[in-house]
Amino acid sequence: MIYRAYLAALLCGLTLLVASGAWAQTKSVFVLATERGPGAEALRDGLRDALKAVGFVEGRNLKMISETVVDDEQRLSQQALNLVLGRPDVLVALSIPAAQSLMRHTKQMPIVFAGVTDPVQAELVPSWSASGTNVTGVSDLLTMTRRVQMIRQFVPQARRVGVVYNPADAASVVVIREFQEQLTKSGMLMVEVAAQRSVDVAAASRSLIGKVDALHTFWDSHTQAAYPGLVKVANDAKMALLAADTASVQAGALAALVVTERDVGAAAGRQVIRILRGAKPGAIAPEVISRPQIQLNLVAAKKQGVSLPEALLKNSTVIVKP
Repeated sequence: MIYRAYLAALLCGLTLLVASGAWAQTKSVFVLATERGPGAEALRDGLRDALKAVGFVEGRNLKMISETVVDDEQRLSQQALNLVLGRPDVLVALSIPAAQSLMRHTKQMPIVFAGVTDPVQAELVPSWSASGTNVTGVSDLLTMTRRVQMIRQFVPQARRVGVVYNPADAASVVVIREFQEQLTKSGMLMVEVAAQRSVDVAAASRSLIGKVDALHTFWDSHTQAAYPGLVKVANDAKMALLAADTASVQAGALAALVVTERDVGAAAGRQVIRILRGAKPGAIAPEVISRPQIQLNLVAAKKQGVSLPEALLKNSTVIVKP
């Protein structure tokens, strides 16, 4: 009886060790990026967080190699090939070009993309369903429907929303047309004004005073360069200024609905874990972050005359405090 009890305890202990990853076989995850900076680092940090949470630790049972190639297609292709030849358990791509380069060199090794807005349009996967290929990943897509809902949260009485944009920026034009469509579906009207140069942004936004109930900005180089002037207009007019990125909130926008790079990286990490545990990437549908983060600037709220409900404060992340 004593021997059986001892054996049972020993087997239980072994099971716990294996489950915790202490005796797990070393796995390898190789990462390819095409940008440097806080965004790419946050993606990597989220990836590491997810792996560490289940016991995969670099230097112990996880080998992680991360390479970055900026603005050099030939070198990017060579680096992608080098990573593939290293035969990792999973390859992670932090951009469309990185994913495309890896895909050209392997149709078998698992590839997980992260931080790609539309992987279908980029032809990384054939659809938003499980691909049946060696590729899956996580999108940072945030629909305009959610942005319109955010306006309702902060300015419930809003009927007209002002937008300053650069008509020479094709991507900006596409974004605001989609925004206009969703506003119309929600019973609101978009009032747009063009600013072809950064020096025009403040004057363009000032022309909207008295014509709109709130302002909403999307990222483009002209608007960002002139953001302090746009913030001053919103503050002077006591009008809510909403945005689509953290930098704008830090610069003086009241709030933004944001999918953070760290959250995207962590979600990609959870897909990597599933693959390391035996799942096929082709059986995992591409993922969209289901709970984007509302970021707040409390100083801007005061200056723009916006009263924030307690429930909204509780469910948001404060970026700028008084």
